[in-house]
Amino acid sequence: MTFSGFGEHAVEFYDGLVADNTKAYWEDHLKIYREDVRVPMEALLAELEPEFGGEFGESKVFRPYRDVRFAKDKSLYKTHCGGVIEQGRGAGAYYVEVSTAGLRVGGGCFHLQPDQLARFRQAVDTEVHGAALERIVAKLRRSGWTITGDALRTRPRGYPEDHPRLELLRHRSLYAVHVWKPDDTLHDRACLDRVRKAWRQVRDFNEWARDHVGVSEKAAR
Repeated sequence: MTFSGFGEHAVEFYDGLVADNTKAYWEDHLKIYREDVRVPMEALLAELEPEFGGEFGESKVFRPYRDVRFAKDKSLYKTHCGGVIEQGRGAGAYYVEVSTAGLRVGGGCFHLQPDQLARFRQAVDTEVHGAALERIVAKLRRSGWTITGDALRTRPRGYPEDHPRLELLRHRSLYAVHVWKPDDTLHDRACLDRVRKAWRQVRDFNEWARDHVGVSEKAAR
């Protein structure tokens, strides 16, 4: 498949879904979702997978349906379409998303399981691997990326208050994101170049996550 941009109604579709998150709206606009959102996302990932996939992981487009079994918010559908190339959650990810906010890309350690968090902190605690992550994160910040993730308000148990990388150790997930507001590029092949360039910038972060965090043993069962 050749990616030529997301359809002209992609953002408009999600504007409507935000306002009317119902089965009726979804079914009435399903053709737009498929042609302007889903198929272009599949094409985008297919073209990027040869460079970013392989041994690192495989591509997939996330399901549009929300799991509402234990959620307070009973909205049926996700108000964005996300795609990813990864081996397993937390072990590095090349992420891309389209929504009313525009185009969002990301990479790093999403949703760490307890065994992954233990390995993450063990690596951050070491001078070599921890300092390497510190440099990676600092470089991404300088390049305009937002570094975010779930973090403790206090220091994690077992680490001193004066630890040189305490900010990183507090994190229970750590990832980088960058967003472009809706523009003409979203609907053009140049969108692929935008994502490719961004993913190359987070390659070091993802490879660090792959090498020092890895796939959760819990997820593999």
